[in-house]
Amino acid sequence: MNGVFAAMFLLSALLFLIFEPEAFLPALAAGGEKAVSLGLSLAAAYCVWLGFFGVMEQSGLTSLLARALRPAARRLFRSEDDKALSAACCSVSANLLSLPGAPTPLGIEACRRFLARGNEFGAHMLFALNAAGVQLISTTALSFRLAAGSASPADIVPPILLSTLLSAALVVLLTFLTSPKRPRSPLAPRPRPRLRTHSRR
Repeated sequence: MNGVFAAMFLLSALLFLIFEPEAFLPALAAGGEKAVSLGLSLAAAYCVWLGFFGVMEQSGLTSLLARALRPAARRLFRSEDDKALSAACCSVSANLLSLPGAPTPLGIEACRRFLARGNEFGAHMLFALNAAGVQLISTTALSFRLAAGSASPADIVPPILLSTLLSAALVVLLTFLTSPKRPRSPLAPRPRPRLRTHSRR
């Protein structure tokens, strides 16, 4: 992505210098000013949300949500590994509550445990759910709307929740339809290739 953004900046600068060179420096200064202003606004909004979600995490709400999801998670991830299920549920819960940065290490730990037991289905399902990104409160979108001066920034919450729920339901259905019925145990012997035998005449 850094290469893409660098290429876009260089191309824009080149076009400015070719077609309107006198407007290049004013546009560069104005863009830098807007970027700093937006960054400060987003930093303030993120501080508020991080503090709010930090209180929720310290109060044990995320752990309670993970515990509530665990019975359904056994069927969803086709696993009986409590540690893997706990990490997977915490990852989904953190994503649901929009805790920044929290779902990634938890998801990696859950996938590592799933794969260690030969449960590729569980790892695929967790990746699909986190990619769908079901969120009760989209902190990033709300922060951008607040920084842009929106009169009602929370209007996007119901559409985002509905669209992510539909996408999550679709990826869960597709994962179930395209996966084998049972996960393969890592201790199970692999099937040996059958050798062709030619009958003698």
